[in-house]
Amino acid sequence: MFITGCDWFREKPEIATVLAKHFDNKLYNKFDTAIYLPIFKAKLEDQSKGFLNPKLISAFYAKNEYLPKLITKFYVTGQLDTLKSFVAQSKADGFNPEIFNATAYEKQLQALNRNQFKTIDEVYEAIADLELNTAYILNKYTNFMGYGSINPRNFFNRFYIKVLRPDSLKMDSVLNTENLVAELKKVQPTNRPYIELKKALANYRDSIGNEETPQVNAIKMNLERMRWRLPLQTEELVVVNIPDFTLTWFKQDDTLAHMNVCVGGKREATYVQKMKRYLKTGRLDDKPKNHETPQLFSVFNAIQVNPIWNIPVSIAKSEIYWMARKDPYYLSNNNIRVYYKGKLVNDPDTIDWNKYPREKLPFNFKQGSGDGNALGKFKFVFDNSASIYLHDTNNKYGFKLANRAISHGCVRIEQPLRFAELMVKDKYQYDRLRMDVDLPPIDTTKNEVFKKKLAKKADTLNIFQLKPTWYAPRKSIGVFIAYYTAWADKGKAQFRPDVYEYDPILWQAIKRYM
Repeated sequence: MFITGCDWFREKPEIATVLAKHFDNKLYNKFDTAIYLPIFKAKLEDQSKGFLNPKLISAFYAKNEYLPKLITKFYVTGQLDTLKSFVAQSKADGFNPEIFNATAYEKQLQALNRNQFKTIDEVYEAIADLELNTAYILNKYTNFMGYGSINPRNFFNRFYIKVLRPDSLKMDSVLNTENLVAELKKVQPTNRPYIELKKALANYRDSIGNEETPQVNAIKMNLERMRWRLPLQTEELVVVNIPDFTLTWFKQDDTLAHMNVCVGGKREATYVQKMKRYLKTGRLDDKPKNHETPQLFSVFNAIQVNPIWNIPVSIAKSEIYWMARKDPYYLSNNNIRVYYKGKLVNDPDTIDWNKYPREKLPFNFKQGSGDGNALGKFKFVFDNSASIYLHDTNNKYGFKLANRAISHGCVRIEQPLRFAELMVKDKYQYDRLRMDVDLPPIDTTKNEVFKKKLAKKADTLNIFQLKPTWYAPRKSIGVFIAYYTAWADKGKAQFRPDVYEYDPILWQAIKRYM
């Protein structure tokens, strides 16, 4: 006599073995993959539209033959409960846990925990829903916590940082992990500013008792900003915070310097309307001003002492042109050289500006080194597509203003000599730099060299022309031009005016997650 029942030939799936043993319940031994798979595939197709990365999750299950891999690996070990706990705690980071299906997930876990299924068909439904929700939550939670809920480059025109974003390989590795808890811990922001701002959010919630306040919203927005990952980690980082008009030099958790800065002026209130008009007319008089300093990240690669200012075309047309028309000696009095087709114009004071409409100005302008140079005595250079740099200035009044958004876009720093001292490689290089700007060396054995330099400049029989000198900075000093309107300092929340009015744009983008 031969046994011909289907059960004899059916291979029992791993999920059946795991759950039957865990619950000591033979019902799970009836788990039939042939019946489960159509149920799961139908739910996957129906729910995939709501996934953050539907193609990735579909590919993950196709590779795993549509079996409940996450439940099989992580339910009995309690790691799905840990995932539930992390989701619930996301409120402390400013998120609404319901964006991760928190309530539904808890109910699904409770249904399996109760182990009160009457039929195996009920098990199929429960396992399929729990498995898909686990994948959904794991994918979305690790993305949002590890990288932020949005890509800022999609929302801000002057955000030039190529922030790290989760790619398919990283997201797939999370789904294929053998240690779910390790993946959850890995994406938690652990830097001190973030942790302190989280504490400030908790304090405001406790003291105010109202979630919808400007302060709470501001903290949530800046926690989001802090989740955006810089493309590179450097040993030291110079952070310019535009709304605070300050610069802070960090070496890990130590602060090496802190000083005031001036940043780019806010664009005109009627910028959008004027830009529409300018695009139609092409007239420079219709072109609106936008000097806002962009958000960017780079690494310092040079220091220029006694810099030459290559005056941007926009400033030449909007400012230099009019000053030269008004005062024929303006250019020579301000050490500004004029170039026509790359050749120096020997006597720019004789140019008849009436011949040249500023829309088609054929000249280039450079301001020579010296006390009157708009860049002052120091220029700190780093690669970026916006031609932005940090520099000294010959007009120090701006550092006393409350609103220091007054520059054309570059960042003016209050203590350039201190900045240069931190940036150079050694004391020898620093002394050379000091002598270049007529300051005595720290090493007194170089005083004779310094006297000779001064004498050469003072020699009236020889024409001395001041020229820029270049220095290489120490390696791995990053510069991060950031935009934070809220942070915590020594346990106290700090708020600053939204000088460029970026907060409403950010809030509109993230409020559905908060």
